[in-house]
Amino acid sequence: MIELDHLVAGYERRAITPSLSGRLETGSMTAIVGVNGCGKSTLLKTLAGFTPPVSGTLRWTSGRPKIGWLAQRHALESQFPLTVQDVVSMGAWPQVSLLRGLDRGVRVRVAEALERVGLSDLCRTTIDELSGGQFQRMLFARVLLQQAPLVMLDEPFTGVDEETRCVLMALMSDMHRRGQTLLAVLHDSQRVAEHFPETLHLAGDNASWGSTQGVAYA
Repeated sequence: MIELDHLVAGYERRAITPSLSGRLETGSMTAIVGVNGCGKSTLLKTLAGFTPPVSGTLRWTSGRPKIGWLAQRHALESQFPLTVQDVVSMGAWPQVSLLRGLDRGVRVRVAEALERVGLSDLCRTTIDELSGGQFQRMLFARVLLQQAPLVMLDEPFTGVDEETRCVLMALMSDMHRRGQTLLAVLHDSQRVAEHFPETLHLAGDNASWGSTQGVAYA
């Protein structure tokens, strides 16, 4: 799906990650791991197309697919008077007309996504009233609605309770079983070892692709 050739990620021509060469396969489930400050989130943003590489190249082997994106909570504004249903519905915007609005089929899909994340009862709650875990569940529901072939998640478990982590991990595993490709920045070593078949480990001037076995990070 994605081939990296000596790709270096960073900002304003300042390198943060080591040089990366390798391939992210279609249908894979990969965790980007490493110590704090090694450039994991920066790399994810570069792969998603938000930030250009400092050097090197990335190539989409079969054309750039639609990407489902889940950002870190602090990168999102929660002060707008939007409801949970409003935010989740945004996942369908590329497929609907702004003039016609959401048809019945999309509204059904929104309701189903909210049910899967356990937020059906909060669909008309404004987002400023949500707890951290509820907010993250809402964002996952929006990603579910997108049904993107490739899903990128930037620290999806940060700031949420253990129950929510379990719910979100189950959703990610189900997405993978359905054929979606997942790439996630994670710090949770236990969940990486238990659920992610592949890792991209960033460590100082080096990077390595491989299985979760034997990977040490913080």
